[in-house]
Amino acid sequence: MPLIKLLKTSTFRLAVIYLALFAASAITLLAYVYWNTAGFLARQTDEAVEVEIAGLADQYRQGGLPLLVHTVIQRSRDPGQSLYLVLDPAGRVLAGTLDARPQVEPGPDGWFDFSYNRKTLDGTEVKAARARAFFLQEGFYLLVGRDVQERREIENLITNALIWAIGLTVALGLAGGLFMSRNMLARVDDINRSSRDIMEGDLSQRLPIAGTGDELDQLGRNLNAMLDQIEALMTGMRQVTDNVAHDLRSPLNRLRNRLEVTLMQEASPEDYKLALEKTIAEADGLLGTFNALLMIARAEAGSLRDSMTWVDLSATLQDAAELYEPVAEENDLAFKVDVPEGLTIWGNRELLSQAVANLLDNAIKHGMPQTGNAARVIEIAASPDPVRSGRGVILSVGDHGPGIPEEERQHVLERFVRLEASRNTPGSGLGLSLVAAVARLHGGVIELADNDPGLRVTLSLPVSGR
Repeated sequence: MPLIKLLKTSTFRLAVIYLALFAASAITLLAYVYWNTAGFLARQTDEAVEVEIAGLADQYRQGGLPLLVHTVIQRSRDPGQSLYLVLDPAGRVLAGTLDARPQVEPGPDGWFDFSYNRKTLDGTEVKAARARAFFLQEGFYLLVGRDVQERREIENLITNALIWAIGLTVALGLAGGLFMSRNMLARVDDINRSSRDIMEGDLSQRLPIAGTGDELDQLGRNLNAMLDQIEALMTGMRQVTDNVAHDLRSPLNRLRNRLEVTLMQEASPEDYKLALEKTIAEADGLLGTFNALLMIARAEAGSLRDSMTWVDLSATLQDAAELYEPVAEENDLAFKVDVPEGLTIWGNRELLSQAVANLLDNAIKHGMPQTGNAARVIEIAASPDPVRSGRGVILSVGDHGPGIPEEERQHVLERFVRLEASRNTPGSGLGLSLVAAVARLHGGVIELADNDPGLRVTLSLPVSGR
């Protein structure tokens, strides 16, 4: 995988930003530790020298220069890290651990750093020291200091450790950023490959899921669900196209043949009138099919949500029952209505009315009992939904006809699907499809169940989908 491609990934940029913030925090913390450690060692050195100076000052006040020189001689025998030097006005050494006065000018406070030669078993070594000097009465010179070589070595050790720590932090951070970017880029490349295959027309492809449950997996699952929906819609469109071509070809052929036959033969005005009436009836059927398709498309597109308002569902069911009651009586059927007053939902009045009308029309057409002891009744019921704690409505239409086999119940909700037993019954196979689309538009569900005998269609709708 090209390095330049890795460096351009957002993962690597985020890793670098995090690394910069972490490195800045680490540098600040380590600098604070170094500053405090070095400062503590320096204060400790200065305090030790101050203690030495205070002791020698007491000796000088008590016995003058002779006692001071004697004390320095005594301490110089086992000085440890301490340094002493006493000079006369001529610059000769009277006592101490140094051979000569350092050639360094002290600061305003009398402190200064210098280097000196220290004798060891292996020869002479150059050491670092820090001291404070005073001029006594009559020109005598006193120097008190400490060897700070070990302190400098500790400070250098800490400094090197900090530099290495910062360097390793940056190096490991960059390596980690490259590693994470490589893994992330590999997963994104897999998603891009699948996306290209899908864009080229292979809708069966799905985005890979790593199974880690991270945000890429969640994105992949959502996109796969979207692709499933798109594939289902594409399949439905192909089926609709085939069904439209199949179901509309026959009425169009009948319409054309009727007109052609009428024109080819001698006919009376009554014959022409009858032919035109049949032609208009065929055209009305075709328009009804196209209107149903258009209404289903509008419902599935959700374009009618803006026209939703509060709908009195109880009144809608009562009005539909009154409208279809004469048709039911012609088919020797009766309505049994169990709808309480005041059931209202937020929805599209036109679509809800059409959905109820389709359910009643379907029940009348296919609800004729197949046995003599079955009731010739179509049951219309509605009630608050107990599952939604009163925030939903359940309406149902049941008949006692032949019903629909369980394995076919989902299939009949598709467009232009008609069971073999219904082929001789007028209709286009769009009634239940429209009801299902209206239910989805309103955030509800449709369920087809056995009415023992017959079919019961139940709609569960929320009171408000807002």
